Amino acid sequence: MAEIKTDDSILLSVKKLIGGLNEENTYFDTDLQIFINSTFTVLAQVGVGPDEPFKITGPETRWSEFDCFDLEAVKEYMYLKVKLTFDPPQNSSAMQAYNDRASELEWRLGVFSEELKDG
Repeated sequence: MAEIKTDDSILLSVKKLIGGLNEENTYFDTDLQIFINSTFTVLAQVGVGPDEPFKITGPETRWSEFDCFDLEAVKEYMYLKVKLTFDPPQNSSAMQAYNDRASELEWRLGVFSEELKDG
Protein backbone atom coordinates (compact mmCIF):
# COMPACT_ATOMS: atom_id res chain seq x y z
CA MET A 1 0.00 0.00 0.00
CA ALA A 2 1.32 3.45 -0.92
CA GLU A 3 2.22 5.87 1.82
CA ILE A 4 -0.48 8.44 2.52
CA LYS A 5 0.75 12.01 2.46
CA THR A 6 -0.49 14.25 5.24
CA ASP A 7 -1.72 16.94 2.84
CA ASP A 8 -3.72 14.36 0.82
CA SER A 9 -5.45 12.73 3.78
CA ILE A 10 -8.41 14.60 5.24
CA LEU A 11 -7.93 13.17 8.72
CA LEU A 12 -4.15 13.61 8.80
CA SER A 13 -4.26 17.16 7.46
CA VAL A 14 -6.88 18.17 10.04
CA LYS A 15 -4.75 16.60 12.78
CA LYS A 16 -1.79 18.62 11.55
CA LEU A 17 -3.76 21.87 11.36
CA ILE A 18 -5.29 21.68 14.83
CA GLY A 19 -1.78 21.19 16.19
CA GLY A 20 -0.23 18.87 18.71
CA LEU A 21 -1.32 15.58 17.11
CA ASN A 22 1.13 13.68 14.99
CA GLU A 23 0.18 10.97 12.53
CA GLU A 24 1.26 8.14 14.82
CA ASN A 25 -1.02 9.29 17.65
CA THR A 26 -4.37 7.68 16.78
CA TYR A 27 -5.99 8.08 20.21
CA PHE A 28 -8.34 10.88 19.06
CA ASP A 29 -8.90 9.69 15.48
CA THR A 30 -12.46 8.48 16.16
CA ASP A 31 -13.39 11.79 17.79
CA LEU A 32 -11.88 13.78 14.95
CA GLN A 33 -13.54 11.58 12.35
CA ILE A 34 -16.94 12.26 13.94
CA PHE A 35 -16.32 16.03 13.96
CA ILE A 36 -15.07 15.96 10.36
CA ASN A 37 -18.09 13.98 9.17
CA SER A 38 -20.45 16.33 10.99
CA THR A 39 -18.80 19.25 9.25
CA PHE A 40 -19.23 17.54 5.88
CA THR A 41 -22.94 17.23 6.71
CA VAL A 42 -23.15 20.99 7.30
CA LEU A 43 -21.34 21.62 4.01
CA ALA A 44 -23.82 19.34 2.20
CA GLN A 45 -26.71 21.28 3.73
CA VAL A 46 -25.36 24.54 2.27
CA GLY A 47 -24.86 22.87 -1.11
CA VAL A 48 -21.10 22.28 -1.06
CA GLY A 49 -19.60 19.00 -2.22
CA PRO A 50 -20.73 15.90 -4.06
CA ASP A 51 -24.37 14.97 -4.52
CA GLU A 52 -24.01 11.89 -2.34
CA PRO A 53 -23.36 12.33 1.40
CA PHE A 54 -19.60 12.41 2.00
CA LYS A 55 -17.95 10.71 4.97
CA ILE A 56 -14.39 9.83 5.83
CA THR A 57 -13.58 6.34 7.04
CA GLY A 58 -10.04 6.95 8.25
CA PRO A 59 -6.72 8.40 7.14
CA GLU A 60 -7.05 6.83 3.69
CA THR A 61 -9.87 9.20 2.65
CA ARG A 62 -8.36 11.95 0.51
CA TRP A 63 -9.28 15.55 -0.19
CA SER A 64 -9.29 14.77 -3.91
CA GLU A 65 -12.33 12.53 -3.30
CA PHE A 66 -14.35 15.55 -2.12
CA ASP A 67 -15.59 17.20 -5.29
CA CYS A 68 -16.21 20.92 -4.80
CA PHE A 69 -15.52 24.30 -6.36
CA ASP A 70 -13.22 25.75 -3.66
CA LEU A 71 -11.32 23.05 -1.81
CA GLU A 72 -9.00 25.49 -0.02
CA ALA A 73 -11.95 27.32 1.55
CA VAL A 74 -13.44 23.97 2.55
CA LYS A 75 -10.15 22.97 4.18
CA GLU A 76 -10.06 26.20 6.19
CA TYR A 77 -13.70 25.81 7.18
CA MET A 78 -13.08 22.19 8.22
CA TYR A 79 -10.10 23.22 10.33
CA LEU A 80 -12.04 25.98 12.09
CA LYS A 81 -15.10 23.86 12.84
CA VAL A 82 -13.11 20.87 14.09
CA LYS A 83 -10.80 23.11 16.13
CA LEU A 84 -13.77 24.86 17.74
CA THR A 85 -15.30 21.52 18.71
CA PHE A 86 -12.20 19.50 19.60
CA ASP A 87 -9.84 22.11 21.04
CA PRO A 88 -11.51 25.52 21.35
CA PRO A 89 -9.39 28.57 22.16
CA GLN A 90 -9.47 29.56 25.81
CA ASN A 91 -9.44 33.26 24.97
CA SER A 92 -12.94 34.59 24.22
CA SER A 93 -11.62 37.01 21.58
CA ALA A 94 -9.89 34.18 19.73
CA MET A 95 -13.02 32.05 20.04
CA GLN A 96 -15.11 34.84 18.53
CA ALA A 97 -12.61 35.33 15.70
CA TYR A 98 -12.71 31.60 14.85
CA ASN A 99 -16.51 31.58 14.95
CA ASP A 100 -16.76 34.71 12.82
CA ARG A 101 -14.39 33.34 10.19
CA ALA A 102 -16.17 29.97 10.10
CA SER A 103 -19.53 31.72 9.69
CA GLU A 104 -18.18 33.90 6.90
CA LEU A 105 -16.73 30.91 5.04
CA GLU A 106 -19.97 28.95 5.44
CA TRP A 107 -21.97 31.87 4.06
CA ARG A 108 -19.58 32.47 1.15
CA LEU A 109 -19.43 28.79 0.23
CA GLY A 110 -23.22 28.57 0.35
CA VAL A 111 -23.72 31.69 -1.77
CA PHE A 112 -21.15 30.58 -4.32
CA SER A 113 -22.75 27.14 -4.48
CA GLU A 114 -26.14 28.71 -5.22
CA GLU A 115 -24.63 30.95 -7.89
CA LEU A 116 -23.06 27.92 -9.59
CA LYS A 117 -26.38 26.05 -9.53
CA ASP A 118 -28.25 29.04 -10.94
CA GLY A 119 -25.74 29.30 -13.78
